[in-house]
Amino acid sequence: MGKRLSKLLVILLFLPLATIADVINIKQSAPQVYVIKKGDTLWDISNMYLSKPWLWPELWRNNVHINNPHLIYPGDELRLRYNDQGEPILDLVRDDPKPQIKLSPEGRKELKSVQPINLLPWTIIQPYIESSTIMDEEEYEQLPYLLGNQDGNTAFASGDLVLSKADSDTPEQYNVVRKQNELRDQYDNLLGIQIRHVADATPLESEVEGQHLVKVEDANFEARRGDKLLPREAMQVGSMKLKAATRQKGRIISSLEQHKLLGKYDVVILDLGSRKVKPGTVLGVYVQGPNIQVSSNPKYEGEGSFVDNLFDGSDELQQPAIKVGEVVVFKVFKKASYGLITRSTRTIREGAIVAKP
Repeated sequence: MGKRLSKLLVILLFLPLATIADVINIKQSAPQVYVIKKGDTLWDISNMYLSKPWLWPELWRNNVHINNPHLIYPGDELRLRYNDQGEPILDLVRDDPKPQIKLSPEGRKELKSVQPINLLPWTIIQPYIESSTIMDEEEYEQLPYLLGNQDGNTAFASGDLVLSKADSDTPEQYNVVRKQNELRDQYDNLLGIQIRHVADATPLESEVEGQHLVKVEDANFEARRGDKLLPREAMQVGSMKLKAATRQKGRIISSLEQHKLLGKYDVVILDLGSRKVKPGTVLGVYVQGPNIQVSSNPKYEGEGSFVDNLFDGSDELQQPAIKVGEVVVFKVFKKASYGLITRSTRTIREGAIVAKP
C-alpha cells in the first residue's frame, strides 16, 4: 500500500509539469521593444524571446496584425505585452502595413523593394537547396558522363565543348556533378552518395546517337573526364513550418564542408530520411560521453586491456546524453537529410545524437 501511495504521489507531482511542458516562457533577457533589421531571421527573433523558438506561432497567435508571421519586414517594430490571462503576446507596429504595388504616372506597376525576413539565413542554405544533393548509388552510376574533347584534355573549364554520353531525353540544362562522399550510418549501412556540383553544362544538338556535345559553363571547379551529368530541375522552395521532433532519433553523420568541429550555422547531414523528417523539423543535438567501467578503479570503456576489463567484475555505466544545440532540417532525401545548426553551446562533432528538442 505504501509503495502504491508513493507512486501515486510521484505521478501527481509530475502531472503539472506535463501539462505546462509547452507553455510559452519568455526569456528574462527578451526585449520589450525590438526593431527588425536587415539580415534578421525569424528563427533569431524567436530565439531572442523564447527558449523553444519553434513555438513562435503560439507567441503570435493572438496578434490580429500579424496574419502571416513569415511576412515581417525590416523596420517593423515588435512590442511585448501580456493579456488579461497573463499570456505573452507580440504586437507588430508598422508604418507601412505591407509592401504594395504602386501605379506610377506612366501606369507601370512597381513592387516595393523591401523583402520580408527569412525563416533561416538564406545565404547559407541557398547553395545546398539549389545544387547539392544525395543520390542512390545505382541512380548515380546510370547518369551520362563526360568523355573528352577535340584537344585531348582531361580537365575542362568554362566555355569548353566536351563530348558526352547522352540520355534518350536531353534536358535544357545539366549540372556537372562528382561523387564527393559515401554516406553511411553508425552501422555502416550505405545511405547514399553525396554529390558535389562542379559546373553547369548546356547540351548542343548532335546527330550521333548515344552521344552529344555539351558546353561547360559557370564552373566552380575544373570538370573532368568521367564527371556525371545530372539533369537540372527547377528549384523547389516551399514555406517551412517549424515543428519539433517527437520520437525521431538519429545522428549527425557528416558535414557538407567536411568540418570536424561544428557549430552554429554549419550545414550537417543527418541519417534521417523523408519517412522520418520534413523540412522544418527541429531536433535537439546531444553528446554522450563514453561508457564507464564502475569499480574501485573506474575506467572509461576501451581504457586498459580487454582481458582486464572482462575479469575485474565491474559494471558498465552509460552516461546521460547532454543537449548542446539545435538543428533545423531544410532539405530531405530518401535516407538522409540536410540540417542547419541554429544553436550550439559547445563544439559539436560527427556522431552527435539528434532527437526531440
